[in-house]
Amino acid sequence: MSGWMAYFTGRKDNRQSARDSIVSLRQQLLTLDKREEFLQKKIDEELKKAKANATSNKRLAMAALRQKQAFEGELNRIAGTRLTLEAQVNAIETANLNAETMIAMKKGAEALKGIHGNMNINKVDATMDQIREQMDISNEISDAISNPVNMGIDVDDEELKNELEELEQEQLNDRLMGAERAPVHSPLPAAGTTHAERKERKSPLLDFRGIEAEDDEEAQLRQLQAEMAM
Repeated sequence: MSGWMAYFTGRKDNRQSARDSIVSLRQQLLTLDKREEFLQKKIDEELKKAKANATSNKRLAMAALRQKQAFEGELNRIAGTRLTLEAQVNAIETANLNAETMIAMKKGAEALKGIHGNMNINKVDATMDQIREQMDISNEISDAISNPVNMGIDVDDEELKNELEELEQEQLNDRLMGAERAPVHSPLPAAGTTHAERKERKSPLLDFRGIEAEDDEEAQLRQLQAEMAM
């Protein structure tokens, strides 16, 4: 079993173990910090002692320098140990982060699998075809409902159109017949005609107005005929 699988399926709580390791390593780093601080103080003391006895007591000054060198050697070893511990902490933290990420991704994959279930592309296509079919039926029903109801009467639009044209032609013929029957002019009253006789006849002015009215009507009829002929 690989390390990753053991991390996921092992009996021991590996995640808790990783956290405990990180805590332990960081505590050790704190201990090394204190040791480094102590050694640096001892180095400073030995250096001060060597300087103080450099001319007066060379033997003591040399002993101080040797002790200083020993402290510096230990300090260097601690520095190397620190680097190793810090690298180990970083590795564990990175591995732990990767493992947590993999757990989250594994849960996500299982959730997707549960959501999809037995779903596949063929079933999805079949479902979409059914949806489109029902939408077409719905549109046909809507169109049928929106069409006007003729109450069982079969209406022939072409027949109605022909009947309307006949009515228009009949009305046009009536107007043309009326224009032909209209008087063109009225005779002037003869000399010696009495006032009463002139009163019984139409006034020439009225006749002229009637002619103008008939002329306007004929012009309108001709325009109507021209529009109908187009």
